[in-house]
Amino acid sequence: MAEWTGLVSFLTAILLSFIDVRFSVVPLAGFVLLCLVAPFLPFLGYYLPIISRGKSREQAVSLTFDDGPDPLSTPELLRLLAKHRVKATFFVTGEKASEHSELVKEMVRQGHSIGNHTYTHDNLMLLKGSHHLLNEIEKTQNVLWELGVIPFAFRPPAGVTSPGLHQVLLHLNLYTVNFSCRAFDGGNRRIRNLSKKILKRVHPDDIILLHDTRPKNNHLFSCWLKETDQILTGIGEKGLKVLPLATLIGRPVMDVSKIGLSSFQA
Repeated sequence: MAEWTGLVSFLTAILLSFIDVRFSVVPLAGFVLLCLVAPFLPFLGYYLPIISRGKSREQAVSLTFDDGPDPLSTPELLRLLAKHRVKATFFVTGEKASEHSELVKEMVRQGHSIGNHTYTHDNLMLLKGSHHLLNEIEKTQNVLWELGVIPFAFRPPAGVTSPGLHQVLLHLNLYTVNFSCRAFDGGNRRIRNLSKKILKRVHPDDIILLHDTRPKNNHLFSCWLKETDQILTGIGEKGLKVLPLATLIGRPVMDVSKIGLSSFQA
């Protein structure tokens, strides 16, 4: 999209220059502004193809959890998902996956899928060039491969993209999955009314963004579990069901190769 937008802006600027050269600045300035803003719009595939919604055409959504695994909150979340018989996708960081490898294996054993969420969750990663991008993403792929997991889906930190990301993902055989429904919880820093915000915004084929990191204040932990429970209950009350992400988007999210998990694919 960026290439076509740039070409149209350039041609428009040439045509306007025949009327008044000052007018030619307008499309060029608009193009520059769009290049600056587009990376921060998680639904907009400006620099590369982005999946931000499903295409099931069912009364269904998918749940995704970012930034884990966490040794305290992730096991409790897994118990909650099992209670509701829901399968989710966890976009894990390589650093935490390496530290808590048994949790990653347990996620897969329970039928959940795993995506790549970079190694350190560096929010400025996409401003640091293709070499840094490749290192962050490939390092996580290697960590997960050692655990028997081969992700196909990648989610950049905060859903922010960049011009160099496309070639890196092509090299690693990954595609980008962002989201279409979120509560702006700040990585579980803002728990209040979490369920109300999600349930007010959710629509069929939404990819919901949540987090499985523990709240920064430990006294909010039980509140976070309650809010998540209410989200899972509320989705059903709205006449929606939760589908695995792979089913919702019609593409495999991961494969498994080792540790006795080869019978499961997502």
